[in-house]
Amino acid sequence: MTVDVPTATRLLARARDLIDPADAALLLAHALGKPRSWLFAHADDLLGEADAARFDALLARRVAGEPVAYLTGSRGFWTLDLAVTPATLVPRPETELLVELALARLPAVAPVRVADLGTGSGAIALALAKERPRAHVVATDASPEALEVARGNAVRNRIGNVAFRLGSWLAPLAGECFDLIASNPPYIADGDPHLSQGDLRFEPAMALSCGPDGLDAIRIIVRDAPACLRPGGWLLLEHGWDQGEAVRALLAEAGFVDAATARDLEGRDRITLGRHL
Repeated sequence: MTVDVPTATRLLARARDLIDPADAALLLAHALGKPRSWLFAHADDLLGEADAARFDALLARRVAGEPVAYLTGSRGFWTLDLAVTPATLVPRPETELLVELALARLPAVAPVRVADLGTGSGAIALALAKERPRAHVVATDASPEALEVARGNAVRNRIGNVAFRLGSWLAPLAGECFDLIASNPPYIADGDPHLSQGDLRFEPAMALSCGPDGLDAIRIIVRDAPACLRPGGWLLLEHGWDQGEAVRALLAEAGFVDAATARDLEGRDRITLGRHL
């Protein structure tokens, strides 16, 4: 899959017939060890055969469906540069809505306590900790491998006000109280055909699906969160586009008030939140 005289322009032109052009640019920049801006300034520079071969290998893996973030080893989220591996979900732009909603409920100067359940790469916990440096943030995950990635991302982004704990959902938080609990738990139904398509095939199954209707993890979190929330504390949950009504009902049954669902930029139900009395 190489060309006689490889240049960035020629390699990208061919790749655009196979994958998204933005993905192609990211992969070529990664293969060259250069920023994407370099590709435009040096579009017609001759590249080495080894450069083209590295790009071709990445291109083939992307065509096979591997997420770009796994191929490059990183993904931007909020204002952070996060390392990601197949042990973690790839952080998605829609999850930034959860961060925005959480920040609106966290005072900028108070020493609040925040928990992020199922932290994965640490995206939510680290974004909140960076924006609220006086907050004490605790991030939990049942995967030791994911926690190791999250710890590394705290170092990578020089964020020191986050503690990481191994365990499922709220189990590592027993006996503690928080002002806000946030989570992007698995919410795809077991057996959903999307799990065997595209990028999802390569992401950790335990972070994607949970139960016949996808709500098993959310049920556990809603059930256990009141014991770990201070009066007036908030619970924020990311979920699927068709689950807003069901999650609001779960919150109401658990005694939460002011339950509401926020929509993402595409107008789909995305985050449901409620306040603990």
